[in-house]
Amino acid sequence: MQKIYTTKMINTGGRSGEVHSPDKSFELKIAAPGSHVADTTNPEQLFAAGYSACFNSALDLVKEGKGVKAASTISAQVSLYAETPTSYVIGVVLEGHIEGLSLEETQELLDIAHTVCPYSKATAGNIDVVIKAV
Repeated sequence: MQKIYTTKMINTGGRSGEVHSPDKSFELKIAAPGSHVADTTNPEQLFAAGYSACFNSALDLVKEGKGVKAASTISAQVSLYAETPTSYVIGVVLEGHIEGLSLEETQELLDIAHTVCPYSKATAGNIDVVIKAV
């Protein structure tokens, strides 16, 4: 395998802190989900942002391979679940739309993208991921 890219992020304070890149080009304040602290994000939002972007890029590769030039949109809904008072898991619902394609055609391409996307590969068998055309 050929390494293409590596990145690093640093967190202090966990869900009540901050996250930044070593060069400080990316800095965000972190708060727990539902805490309603202004100008903050949370790990679930960051995961949803990364997964939706990665999945849409994988979908672009699939569309290109099938000769589909239509624009696509992917939304990622990430939920946090408590298994026990000290054990938590996430679940993901990915919804995809491809301009001009039927739901069935879109679903077919989404399912293929799910086998291509690095986030999908990383989460396979670890969390529930639902993929649906909208």
